[in-house]
Amino acid sequence: MRARLALQVSGIDFEHREVVLKHKPVHLLALSPKGTVPVLWLRGPDGEKVLEQSLDIMLWALRQHDPLGWLPSADADMADALDLIAHNDGPFKQQLDRYKYPNRSGLQSGLADRDAAALWLHKLDGRLRAQPFLAGEHFGLADAGVAPFVRQFAHTDPAWFAAQPWAALATWLAAFEGSALFEAIMHKHTPWQAT
Repeated sequence: MRARLALQVSGIDFEHREVVLKHKPVHLLALSPKGTVPVLWLRGPDGEKVLEQSLDIMLWALRQHDPLGWLPSADADMADALDLIAHNDGPFKQQLDRYKYPNRSGLQSGLADRDAAALWLHKLDGRLRAQPFLAGEHFGLADAGVAPFVRQFAHTDPAWFAAQPWAALATWLAAFEGSALFEAIMHKHTPWQAT
């Protein structure tokens, strides 16, 4: 989702190929043997390049064209954004996965991981009480890098999420889910078939 967000905002023309991971296309595996998504295949006069991480795709797209100023201009602000995303992609993502799918980790319940992840979400809520977005005064790289994962967390048990004392976080998430950008990237695509 966050790779699509950055590609959409950058205005870069690209071909979207929706794949069913249970039936991975040969071409996907040829480009990226790990067989996960997203994968961005770049072809140009300097040859081909494959980006296999959503953050790498975001940064590449925004460095090509960043009309909304998502990339922080100050080094300290960029470091802050990347720190938030690193925590999101590391400890929070692991806790989220164990919360959503406890049986995959041999757990009877994901509640301990839910509660551990909630500590970080409370910190994000504190940040959002002090400023409108994680990135500051406008939606930016940190917001786009984190919001899809907070959304997954919220949708795992919506009633529990709604009952938590993190009004600023809930408002921020609702604004993201209600945005035209979110709507633009979430329409369904027919799975791609090799011809």
